Amino acid sequence: MNTATMEEQIREQNILQLESQALFSQRRQFWTLQIMGWLAYTIIVFFAIIHPQFNAPDFNLSGQLANLAVEALSGFALSYCQWRFIQIIVHLPLRQTLLFSFISAGVLGLLYNVIKLSSYKVIVYQQQWNQGWTTLEFGGWLLFSLTTMFVWTAIFFIMLYNTKLQKEHEMLLRAQTSAKDAQLQMLRYQLNPHFMFNTMNAISTLIYKNDNDKANDMLDKLCEFLRYTLDKNAKPESTLSNELELLDLYLSCERIRFGERLQVEMQIDPQVRQCQLPSMLLQPLVENSIKYAIEPRKEAGTIKITAQKQANRILIEVSDNGIGQNSKVNQGFGIGMSNTKARLDAMFNGDYQFEMVENDIKGTSVIINIPYQK
Repeated sequence: MNTATMEEQIREQNILQLESQALFSQRRQFWTLQIMGWLAYTIIVFFAIIHPQFNAPDFNLSGQLANLAVEALSGFALSYCQWRFIQIIVHLPLRQTLLFSFISAGVLGLLYNVIKLSSYKVIVYQQQWNQGWTTLEFGGWLLFSLTTMFVWTAIFFIMLYNTKLQKEHEMLLRAQTSAKDAQLQMLRYQLNPHFMFNTMNAISTLIYKNDNDKANDMLDKLCEFLRYTLDKNAKPESTLSNELELLDLYLSCERIRFGERLQVEMQIDPQVRQCQLPSMLLQPLVENSIKYAIEPRKEAGTIKITAQKQANRILIEVSDNGIGQNSKVNQGFGIGMSNTKARLDAMFNGDYQFEMVENDIKGTSVIINIPYQK
């Protein structure tokens, strides 16, 4: 099983775990709200309706309490049914969800009112369940019953619809992340043929000059470099530490061509070695410096690579003492540099700086400013 497949499985497992946790949290929230809400309803009804009747001559305390228990339990059951119903229809368009939710709330409110009034007649007054009903009495009870069910419906609707919006937002974020990864990967793969062309062209030149030993050594280093990129650097994102390892392999390949003419200095802050950045970020920059600072001249040239943390950002600089910026601008920078800028833009959503400046004496510096992400 390759690394990409394993990472995809791990990502899917993480998503399933998060969804399971979200579902458990929603259930716990519902049952807490359901129990506490109907407990509060029971207390309010007791003190607002039953307690003031304590001094009445025909007051039946046990009947009133039994009736209150039936009223609360039946309301608990009906509100649970409403919760389940809204769970089913919440995936419909918003207007349909609202319409069906409040129609069902009206039906359940009417049913709740019949249960309450029937229980009151049977338990408190030992009458027939529908004995002595009047329009005024039924209407007065109905208003409170409907209000109760509408309040619960509004609460449930807000809870479930908010969860739906969160899921849709998470799906959108996952889609955007996948699209960004795909774009980074595409740009990352674009570098391989570009690098291969330049290196094979250099090997071909060595063979043409009958420098077969150097050509063979360079081919070995190239194979080692490509093996590393396939095994450890296939992902669109990497760390600065991995990039430095990759860069060392690349430079070992180029030192065969240029020998002592290629001088490299590095000043890397240990704090930033684990920061995240696009894979193969440094290699195209160094390759560009080699092309314009080392290759055209006979004397030794120096490439300096620095990386340091500034507040919550990382400053990376690749500088050389070559022929200068103006000559480079005239000749163009090719696919490597434009690809680097595109990958920085894709990974950091535009939150980056990429500039090329001419050094005070001679040569050019490429300066990259990106967010610090470990």
